[in-house]
Amino acid sequence: MVSIKDVAKIAGVSIATVSRYLNSPDQVRENTRNKVEKAIKDTGYAPNTLARNFRRGKTHMIVVVVPSIGIPFFEAVMEGIWHVAEEQDYSILVRDTRYNTVDFDEFSKMIFSKEADGIILLSTLSPFTYDEQVLSGRKHPPIVLSCESVTSEMSQFPSVRIDNEAAAREATQYLISLGHKKIAFMKGRSDSTLTQGREQGYRRAMSDAKLPIEPDWLLEGQMSLEGARRSTRKLLHQSDRPTAVFCANDEMAMAAIHEIKTAGLKVPDDISIIGFDDIRFSEVMDPPLTTVAQPAEEIGERTMYRLCRAIEGKEIGQATETVPHKLVVRRSTAPPPG
Repeated sequence: MVSIKDVAKIAGVSIATVSRYLNSPDQVRENTRNKVEKAIKDTGYAPNTLARNFRRGKTHMIVVVVPSIGIPFFEAVMEGIWHVAEEQDYSILVRDTRYNTVDFDEFSKMIFSKEADGIILLSTLSPFTYDEQVLSGRKHPPIVLSCESVTSEMSQFPSVRIDNEAAAREATQYLISLGHKKIAFMKGRSDSTLTQGREQGYRRAMSDAKLPIEPDWLLEGQMSLEGARRSTRKLLHQSDRPTAVFCANDEMAMAAIHEIKTAGLKVPDDISIIGFDDIRFSEVMDPPLTTVAQPAEEIGERTMYRLCRAIEGKEIGQATETVPHKLVVRRSTAPPPG
């Protein structure tokens, strides 16, 4: 294997000169630079970038932790992260936690041994044991949350997200403006701050309109297709059935539409459905889905830019950066029947 020593010998310069050329070519005189370039080309020498980065104290590696790489919304967020990472010369390692069922021991060892320059957490639990690691003051790379801090402990980290409560309130108010008075809410995990924020927005809108919330109208959809299908089947058997359902993500909304149509009912003629996220499938659903749009790619880009600034030791501004949401009205919502 060709070494830097071989390149220096062929170019007729010192090893230090070759190293300076590799790190700061502008600091090498043109005549010497040409000799080193020719020697590298003739020998086929490839510098050990990883080793060089470790010596500098940088790996140019970012770890992105996601609950599941199969979630469509996160694909768009990742596009934004990758775009900025490529621009800033960072590589991305994606860690799928499989909805937080994995053992994080090896992951934590990697992080605390500084094998990554920074961490992005995408709506997932932290890979750290707080009392033993983070809160004890052990040094870890900069961390930025992309989207929600799913637990209160994670609120210590900077984040980029929408205002979930305001967005959910607006979605519910829209259903109310159509004339709906019986509105159900399909949520995810009750211990998730994401779910709590969206449920709070739903409750606030219902309270403002002086509309009741029946216990059976709070549906456990688990943010999944199968969970939403089960909850929708139960909903359809209620004697006092809601005329609209606000789902905390688009996947649950799509599952709800499927079950309603399977039962021989129509959306929105019999039941209106509204989702959250505006994933790419929403527009081509039958009917196209009314939903709250999050600027997913922008969230990813802003998160990565904030992390880069933190890695460079620069100020990143306020702890939470809030980006605007948008209610996208399509054909899955209409005034209630009758």
